[in-house]
Amino acid sequence: MKRQTLWTYDFTVITIGSLISLVGNAMSNFALSLVVLDCTGSTFLYMLFNVSFQLPMMICPVLAGPYLDRMSRKKVIYTLDFLSAGIYFLLFLLLRGGWFSYPALFALSIVTGVIDGVYIVAFDSFYPNLITEGNFQKGYSVYGMLVDLSGLASPAAAVIYYQMGGAASLFAINAVSFLIAACFEVTIRFRETHMSEAPRETAGSAFTQFCRELREGVDYVRGEKGLLLIAMYFMASNLAGGAEQLQLPYFLNHAARFAAWPVAAATLYSVLCNFTTVGRLVGGAVQYRLRIPTEKKFAVAFFVYVMINVLSGTLLFLPVPLMAAWFFMDGALGVTSYTIRSAAMQSYVPDNKRARFNGIFQMISFLGSVVGSLIIGALAEVLPERLIVTATNALVLAAVYLFIWRGREHVKKVYNRDV
Repeated sequence: MKRQTLWTYDFTVITIGSLISLVGNAMSNFALSLVVLDCTGSTFLYMLFNVSFQLPMMICPVLAGPYLDRMSRKKVIYTLDFLSAGIYFLLFLLLRGGWFSYPALFALSIVTGVIDGVYIVAFDSFYPNLITEGNFQKGYSVYGMLVDLSGLASPAAAVIYYQMGGAASLFAINAVSFLIAACFEVTIRFRETHMSEAPRETAGSAFTQFCRELREGVDYVRGEKGLLLIAMYFMASNLAGGAEQLQLPYFLNHAARFAAWPVAAATLYSVLCNFTTVGRLVGGAVQYRLRIPTEKKFAVAFFVYVMINVLSGTLLFLPVPLMAAWFFMDGALGVTSYTIRSAAMQSYVPDNKRARFNGIFQMISFLGSVVGSLIIGALAEVLPERLIVTATNALVLAAVYLFIWRGREHVKKVYNRDV
């Protein structure tokens, strides 16, 4: 039987819209990190600022899940993009006059975290419906490459930030990006059916109904041991993500180490990060062209989880040329992991439970990010960045063994599927 084409009208539209908004967001997020670091000079305040974004990213998905299994995910996606366009345009107006307020940016970060927390569940639950049957690996390799292409915007963001003396113009670009993305998303033709499959309204208050449906989602995840083990691993893995946030402060705090290079330390770091992007693009292209044999997917994912933590734990000890090679390898391996996991999990979970599952998965994952950022941010005030990064990745290697290898029979049921 001939496989259906991946590039339908809806998939093309969501791809274009996602790329536009991802590029704008990558530029503004990088610039905002520089604003906070430059104006406060504190690694702890920088990490705390990141937590202000991560905390609602942890809480909001699980709260949004039951509602998103009952309402149009498409409408939520484009409405939040229109809202984001307005917020970033307001930020542009404030920053172009040289305004800076850490408490105000802290509060704004919470608001954007709420928006992104709801958006990611809506998008993750809607996106699989736009992929034709049998093309999940290709579809998620495409989205993985979109995320990677957006990473190429970081060096441009650093140049604009330093050449124009601030981040205002970057937020203007972001506002326009979100506006264009929303306009594309409005035209998607797919007719959602999950609302009709949602549990019927029952007696009791709206809060009681919400709690009942949330409990059903929790029970589903608890009953699917493979999904639960994967979620627990990614909670631990995101601890290492907190340690990765120390990479930029390390470059800024040890600029003398990179004095031989003809660019500022922050710009050098952004250039190195693009080797990750190139690696992910190469890995994504391979994933798009070549299908991993179904029975090999778990083995490939396990190898990737081990290698990524080995690479991340040793990165800051290397000379710059080897750092570039390590970033490239990390990117190529990372997109392989993302494609296997996302294609497997999103096709495994029924559409009428997908938002609740994604909400719970995001909550568990971001719990690791929030805890990791708080602990690592505090430790970074008294301990060397390299020591923290190495120790954290060693702990995550233990989690690979505990959750993925020891639970391999359950995880294989999710990963080793033909999608």
